[in-house]
Amino acid sequence: MTDTTAHVDVLIVGAGLSGIGAACHLQRRCPGLSYTVLESREAIGGTWDLFRYPGVRSDSDMFTLGYTFRPWTQPRAIADGATIRGYVQDTAREHGVDRHIRFSHRVVSAEWSTAEARWTVTAERTDTGETVRLTCSWLSVCSGYYRYDEGYRPRFPGEERFRGPIVHPQHWPADLDHAGKRVVVVGSGATAVTLVPTMAETAAHVTMLQRTPSYVLALPGRDPLADALRRRLPARAVYPLVRWKNVLVSMASYQFSRRRPAAMRRFIQNLARKQLPAGFDVETHFGPPYDPWDQRLCLVPDGDLFRSIREGRADIVTDRIATFTETGIALESGAELEADVVVTATGLNLLPIGGMTLTVDGEPVELSERVSYKGMMISGVPNFAMTIGYTNASWTLKADLVAGYVCRLLDHMRARGLATCTPVAPPGGGTEPFIGLSSGYVQRSLAALPRQGARAPWRLYQNYVRDVWLMRHGPLEDAGVRFAARPASPVAAEVAA
Repeated sequence: MTDTTAHVDVLIVGAGLSGIGAACHLQRRCPGLSYTVLESREAIGGTWDLFRYPGVRSDSDMFTLGYTFRPWTQPRAIADGATIRGYVQDTAREHGVDRHIRFSHRVVSAEWSTAEARWTVTAERTDTGETVRLTCSWLSVCSGYYRYDEGYRPRFPGEERFRGPIVHPQHWPADLDHAGKRVVVVGSGATAVTLVPTMAETAAHVTMLQRTPSYVLALPGRDPLADALRRRLPARAVYPLVRWKNVLVSMASYQFSRRRPAAMRRFIQNLARKQLPAGFDVETHFGPPYDPWDQRLCLVPDGDLFRSIREGRADIVTDRIATFTETGIALESGAELEADVVVTATGLNLLPIGGMTLTVDGEPVELSERVSYKGMMISGVPNFAMTIGYTNASWTLKADLVAGYVCRLLDHMRARGLATCTPVAPPGGGTEPFIGLSSGYVQRSLAALPRQGARAPWRLYQNYVRDVWLMRHGPLEDAGVRFAARPASPVAAEVAA
């Protein structure tokens, strides 16, 4: 069955952190425009509703992961998943955005017609199997960039022999009981360093088995400056001060890492060494073969990972898996790790624009052949935006800027009677990968992403201060974009003649 609904001005795909933020920005800044949010799942929250593994939390502080328009007032700067989910849901409810959401609508395709200056979007109802078609003048995709239904899960030799459960964090069983059991967590990224100390609270012992170590940095779970300011100032005054402090500290850390990688490496390892038992082999277990910020740093609030190792409830083994056995994992070194439960924290699968297909005037759009414009639009694709956050800072910092920029564009087009905004590729096309990280989940999927150019407005600088100027105050009309009025209909053209 097909349900064709009334046309809306803006269609937003995704009701997670980005989608709810985009809807709130639109409602606050462009109140005259109609909009609908399509969400493939049955709840608000996106990532923070999907992930339910023990200890799931942000890897960015909530002063920058929170929205610009809704101050973060809770005491914890590094929040758990349930708290973040509640924050997103409360934001949607307070702004009335929840009334515009259609749940269980998975978008499968979007077709642009220049003659009509509109998108026709096809979605599948995941609850009924029905096909739904909607039309819109502007399409904003806020679906993140990884697959919700499938994490990255390599197959290991002999794993069918293992007698216990093998669990991927993206599909955590609600009834899994690890209390009093021996747990091996395979992986070394943000998910692994979150799982290990949390599971170690009740498990007999937890081992983090890693092939390659990561940089791990401890941060206070509460922000000392925020605590001090809250005793003297109202929340709305505290929020921007702490937010900008955290932005600038993060940027300084990143810039120092890129300019002085060896010094940053020593700094991070020395901090870890102070929190680990005497004689701990920091270089082997916390000394990656790459420079800081070639991959994202792993943040641990209040050093909980180091504390669990120091107290003997957890340990780290840096080795390779030879095979699973009936009772654990045999390593290439000849050692064997006994386990009752194995958790494969082996990463994500990227899925650009939610896996939907794009067509412009009957021609399929191959993202890998296109160039990104300001990190949010795609060359040759009219009236379209996608939200992909920073790789070196909080996701929401970029999501807020993209949502605000879309509002600026829509106001600009409406004021000048323009119907379309189409990015154009720079001379020579895209020369560099869209994401500059060496992480496995990025490298596995770069071929499916657009490219970026060598300079603005086609280059992503991963610099929030620069982007604030570019996207909030910079010109809307430049060499990278073309605007056009609505094409005259054949009837109107005949009458005019």
